[in-house]
Amino acid sequence: MNDIIKSIEAEQLKAEAPQFNVGDTVKVYGKIKEGNRERIQVFEGIVLKKQGGGVRETFTVRKNSNGVGVEKTWPLHSPNVEKVEVVRRGKVRRAKLNYLRGRVGKRAKVKELVR
Repeated sequence: MNDIIKSIEAEQLKAEAPQFNVGDTVKVYGKIKEGNRERIQVFEGIVLKKQGGGVRETFTVRKNSNGVGVEKTWPLHSPNVEKVEVVRRGKVRRAKLNYLRGRVGKRAKVKELVR
């Protein structure tokens, strides 16, 4: 039974999963269906966390929109996620950046990783 589930999930994986880490600023190109039309909307923000594995892997992106914090959780291997583009790499020492939720302005920034 377990092998059957693994084989089905392996078919659903994206061939080229985007490479990004927690703390990176990313642009997520998500497909949105409105009636019978489909369009792509960009959601740009900082990756707060990545969790799960395989097909069930998700990541949470947070941005400030008109002074209000907005978070969205995206499935990594979903067909509704067109692509994930890394804008800048972040230097962090945590796996989950939940502390950013309580911060505003310059304190809510993540240092840029210089390579």
